[in-house]
Amino acid sequence: MGSDMIIAADSGGSGAFNIILLLAVPLVFYFLLIRPQSKRRREALQMQRNVQPGVRVLTTSGMQATVVEVDDDGLLLEIAPDVEVRFVKAAVMQVLDDKAGGEVLDLDEDDEDEDDDDLDGEKRSEIDLSKAEDAEAKDADAERAADEDEDVEVKAGAKATADKPSA
Repeated sequence: MGSDMIIAADSGGSGAFNIILLLAVPLVFYFLLIRPQSKRRREALQMQRNVQPGVRVLTTSGMQATVVEVDDDGLLLEIAPDVEVRFVKAAVMQVLDDKAGGEVLDLDEDDEDEDDDDLDGEKRSEIDLSKAEDAEAKDADAERAADEDEDVEVKAGAKATADKPSA
């Protein structure tokens, strides 16, 4: 009876499938994860090596700047007129196109960033919100004052009823 179980275990026939699966999983990981990531990394390093003075760039922190000077491991970027900051080359995320009004040079990316424009075509970062914030602050102050007036009236009414002599 024990020998029947051993024979049944040996005749599984899934040994070839297990070997193919063991070889297929690393191949899938290589082609779907490792290879595309190393390709993107190579392209980023190539772009960072080829940065020249006068080019507009976008840093990883989101600042748009103009390259003033290139060193061995760093860049001198002008982020505003007469404001220069030193960055490492790895901080450059993308090179911007001056002809397209500072848009990112990335041809394989879809145009999904159009929702950044306002109805009038202005960028959100260029809209002055200080007046709206002042109006909101005034509304909040007016509501607080109205609430305080109601509290004073309620307390005065309660005190008046408490001061009346009981009959």
